[in-house]
Amino acid sequence: MNAEDSAAQLREALAEFPVEAFRTVAGAGEATLEIKKSEFIGVIAPAATEEEARRIIDEQKQLHPKARHWCTAYVLGPDARTQRSNDDGEPAGTAGAPILDVLGGSGLTDVVAVVTRYFGGVLLGAGGLVRAYGSAASEALAQTKIITRSLIVPVSARLDYSTADTVRARAEQRGWKIIDAEYAADVTMHAGVPADDVDDYARMLADISAVSAQPIIGTPRDV
Repeated sequence: MNAEDSAAQLREALAEFPVEAFRTVAGAGEATLEIKKSEFIGVIAPAATEEEARRIIDEQKQLHPKARHWCTAYVLGPDARTQRSNDDGEPAGTAGAPILDVLGGSGLTDVVAVVTRYFGGVLLGAGGLVRAYGSAASEALAQTKIITRSLIVPVSARLDYSTADTVRARAEQRGWKIIDAEYAADVTMHAGVPADDVDDYARMLADISAVSAQPIIGTPRDV
């Protein structure tokens, strides 16, 4: 296998993980709006899984047990593949959808939003609800810091001892992290490489090892 074949092999393995970086929030943000005697408390927080998103939603319910509604939305996955929203008793499409629109319109993922409503006795109508829930989510988002995360791809390769030392030195020069190395008759080296550098890493391995190393790609994770 030559350097180009090694790089092509890794590109094919990466095909189901097309996103190399994504935007999310660094921490939680909160904002409160009062609209026609109803109080809307918007909270936005990072969440990497549905379980984490549900936990944050449950926390808001516990913090505000006397509220009327806890309307929610979340977007998960580097490619924003998972998107959910819940009107929680408000008329269909007037609460969860506008909250989700705020997240999607900002290009965010791995994020959850909860807007808690204390009903003030005055009906807002469908349009008023859409504006209220969207505004509460937007104001909460304004209180967060948006960051960009990169996908790091774990790549393993079996090398001889002299080759392993050279690979480690070259990787350090490029800023690629060697996560671990297993020493036996040969060396199995595990590296963490930014997704957009995988081709270069594969070529480097093939060039140094005289194309004897066959890198194995793992599941990308974010950092």
